[in-house]
Amino acid sequence: MEDVATTVDATGQKCPMPVLMTAKAAKTLEAGQVMLIMATDAGARSDIPAWVSQTGNELVESAEEGDVLKFYVRKK
Repeated sequence: MEDVATTVDATGQKCPMPVLMTAKAAKTLEAGQVMLIMATDAGARSDIPAWVSQTGNELVESAEEGDVLKFYVRKK
């Protein structure tokens, strides 16, 4: 994966915390930078892509490693 500017570790957090933590971290990024969001809450599977769509950012890649969901998001 491309260089990750910041990582949001939302593992163990329940909805809506992964999205809230992601939104807060996104405010610290410059346009074009990538952040990695890691979550274990199954709701993040749909919540994070929905947040990305609503905010106009780009979901570069998503993956599952065991019970950890990983989302790479580029700020627009």
